[in-house]
Amino acid sequence: MSLAKATAEEIKKRAARYPSKQSAIIPALWAVQHEQGYVTKEAMGEIAQILALPPSLIEATASFYSMFLTRPEGRHDVVICINAPCMLRGADEMTAYLGQQLGVRDGQTTKDGAITWHSTIECLGACGGAPMMQVDHHFEENLTPERIDAIIQRLRTQPAPHGTEPEKAPAAARPRAKRTQA
Repeated sequence: MSLAKATAEEIKKRAARYPSKQSAIIPALWAVQHEQGYVTKEAMGEIAQILALPPSLIEATASFYSMFLTRPEGRHDVVICINAPCMLRGADEMTAYLGQQLGVRDGQTTKDGAITWHSTIECLGACGGAPMMQVDHHFEENLTPERIDAIIQRLRTQPAPHGTEPEKAPAAARPRAKRTQA
């Protein structure tokens, strides 16, 4: 799948803002992900051509940051923070509840293809509203089982937030940063 002309133009426009084309990699990856729902190897190659950079540099950036999806997932991406501030305010319980309500483990997609969820120890930057999760790049703070139920219900009926509906994601977990056991 080739990038839409508007996405390619957006990448060029953003690249012109930076003194180095390398600085435009992350905005370019975001533009592609918003268009397609995830970033394919083909799209990474197109970004490399547009920015006149080695494809390996684009791939290295996309694989380093957990925010970039490199395969189809659910229509909605849910990331629940389990960093220390969220953990102190009940993230463990909210994570267990979310998994139970969705019927899938961390890193998997619901059978209806609506939601892929992950936990992350990388702080999402909303410690004042802990425990929290990021839903399609928007914060949902002060989580309770009731709030999680309402969010899940809303996501099951909403279309994908990006330009295309992704293919149904496989049930296998995608690697993410995880807590280490002491």
